[in-house]
Amino acid sequence: MTALVYHNPRCGKSRESLEWLAAKNIPYEVVRYMDEPLTYAELDDLLQRMDMDPKDLVRTQEAEWKEHFADSELEDEEVIYAMIEYPKLMQRPIVAIGDKAVVARPAERIAEILG
Repeated sequence: MTALVYHNPRCGKSRESLEWLAAKNIPYEVVRYMDEPLTYAELDDLLQRMDMDPKDLVRTQEAEWKEHFADSELEDEEVIYAMIEYPKLMQRPIVAIGDKAVVARPAERIAEILG
């Protein structure tokens, strides 16, 4: 089964996840979500596969979060739209295999979703 890696090439942890997968001979495809932001349906599906609330996927220390959203009481749907508008707000890397996904920090967390 092929892993989908939601990857930011500027992120060291994201690069580590690719190296981990390669070392384990697990095929993967890269999704460069910073270049092509996810749709609402894609992000909602990932959250369900991770069994995670949208707010838990947010990088709350990012300037965009502090400037636009930190002082707001947002519904889950609004948090998802915030991550679509500002993709760097999403925790990374996310690795999805089959019907499961995980924020792969550290990269060894990928083992949690292997069949």
